Amino acid sequence: MPIDRGLPRRAWHHLEPVHAVLYFAPEAFAEAGALGYPVDDRWPSYFAWRAAPLGPVGPEQVASAFYSFSPALVARHLPAAWEVAEPAEVLAARLRAVDATHRALFGELLDGPDLPELVGLARRAAEAALTAGRPLAAANAALPWPEEPHLALFHAATVLREHRGDGHLAALLAAGLDPCESLVSFAAIGAAPAENFAGRGWTGPEWAAATERLTARGWLDGEGRVTDLGRAGRNEVERLTDQLAAGPWEALGTAGTERFMELMVPYFFAVIGANVLPERSTLGITTVPAPTW
Repeated sequence: MPIDRGLPRRAWHHLEPVHAVLYFAPEAFAEAGALGYPVDDRWPSYFAWRAAPLGPVGPEQVASAFYSFSPALVARHLPAAWEVAEPAEVLAARLRAVDATHRALFGELLDGPDLPELVGLARRAAEAALTAGRPLAAANAALPWPEEPHLALFHAATVLREHRGDGHLAALLAAGLDPCESLVSFAAIGAAPAENFAGRGWTGPEWAAATERLTARGWLDGEGRVTDLGRAGRNEVERLTDQLAAGPWEALGTAGTERFMELMVPYFFAVIGANVLPERSTLGITTVPAPTW
């Protein structure tokens, strides 16, 4: 049954922090360090944690699936990550990292009466996510469901956010935005300062060339500012992303999705209040300008 077109975006905003803490929490870095990954930079563990469901893949597959990262940056971390630990070992450590992180962040919430209902709703949505043509969603959906409720919540959140992310890449492709252009245009609409995207590994000349291409298309003006055409183009990307992400929430229904978001609120604020995530990041949580469609 069709739902309000803004509901998939709101649901994602509520669930994304439960997944994203994996890449920033000290407990996760401790697990990564125990495996043997460098922890002075978040990218070695990031690529291992996120790519492990795909198996021992190389840089070409991961650069394709992650999209916005420079292939040169990806190649610095893969396949070297699998020389440190095999994907199965990484996945086991990932659950240990999430367990420790969630216990530290959520405390008594994990023993509260609402968690089983929340997990049930999240699982229903995740199991309704169609994964054809969505490699990261499919790879995570194929993993077994953890027995611990908070780990099952993480698993559901991961499937749902990768399902949305895979659809977002389809929307970027439909808009004719290559990986670097996707970041330049995202920064141009004010989602985050351009310097926040430096970690994605694009060189200054590569960023400048992408800016020139977008200027030639009329998406940016001569000063690198977004034009009406560029803003409309990014709005269409976000509209199509929401449309492609709607399936799980349509399966859950409006009332079920609203209840899911209500139950997620204390978890959302526990993460945000702990200052685990960067104040200005590239995740888009609470920072993406509202589309105007």
